[in-house]
Amino acid sequence: MIEFLDNTPLVLTVFFFICFIFSVLINSLLLKFSQTLGVRGKQVNQVRWNPNIKPSLGGISFFVVFLFSYIFLNLLETLDTGYRIRLTGLLAACTMAFLMGLADDAFNTQPLLKFITQITCALVLLFTGTYIKIFDNEVFNYVITIIWMVGIMNSVNMLDNMDGITTIISVSICTFVIILNIALNQTLHPFSILAIGVVSSLLGFLIYNFHPSKMFMGDTGSQFLGAFLGAISIHFCWNVYPNNLIQADDYFYHFVIVGLVFLLPLVDTTTVVINRALHGASPFVGGKDHTTHHLFFRGVTEKRIAILYLFLSIIGIIIAYNLVLTYTATLFYTGIAFVVIVFAGLYLNTIIKRK
Repeated sequence: MIEFLDNTPLVLTVFFFICFIFSVLINSLLLKFSQTLGVRGKQVNQVRWNPNIKPSLGGISFFVVFLFSYIFLNLLETLDTGYRIRLTGLLAACTMAFLMGLADDAFNTQPLLKFITQITCALVLLFTGTYIKIFDNEVFNYVITIIWMVGIMNSVNMLDNMDGITTIISVSICTFVIILNIALNQTLHPFSILAIGVVSSLLGFLIYNFHPSKMFMGDTGSQFLGAFLGAISIHFCWNVYPNNLIQADDYFYHFVIVGLVFLLPLVDTTTVVINRALHGASPFVGGKDHTTHHLFFRGVTEKRIAILYLFLSIIGIIIAYNLVLTYTATLFYTGIAFVVIVFAGLYLNTIIKRK
């Protein structure tokens, strides 16, 4: 075992900066030597907000740093058999998501193949012990796990519609997992260590992805992030209980925590699906009708949209963080009100006609 338990904060800080530098170097090299890798042919009919053709390479750095973090984690002998099985399942699911995204960026694969891969990722997690456990009926738990994984993988992918947005939101979600484990004295929790690695890779990529971006993460990155974030959220959003209570009898508690932590991906996807359904359009194709786009149409710059989404995400995770540590009815209903207000504000902005 690595002898650093007495210096855990220092070692994890060094680990973070090593991963961050590694991510910056990987993205820099990919951007320099692979100007066409990950760029779909100009003849492909691809609806995207940014009209410029840029490499969709960010997901490669995410996955490489994730693998490095996984190797680092397995050097620890503190992992019991149960966690090693869950981690193996997480590795398999994230690898499938990464490869499917890579194929989609390269060959523009069919939606059915993506859907089947997403279900397979959910099943792998389920059979290796990572699944939602909030209902007494296990069948309900299995079904909602599959729905959640498929839904969040698509939501993260759909949110990747403007420079820096998905990267910033993913950093916020990973940060929630990290600070929650620190507060619960679980700094060496396996998923927390992996989250440190992923958040460092995201920050290294953000240098090239913040507006005006030099590169995109592509489906390679968004599908990987969807699988990773969906999996860790099962442990720290769905299956978490208030620290000051034995358990939360109200199933709605878990949905509120998830809604607060994944606020922007869920609001954006729900808004797009509702609006397209009302107009008879397909929710499975790209478009310029996301909440971010409508804010831009109102005159908000892309940088300010990114900052606004970061601000809203931070508020959401702060409320969720405190709900887990110290549950109070006031805070609980404040969280519900915040989710409703954000959804109403962003949704109404998409349907109120512009002058």
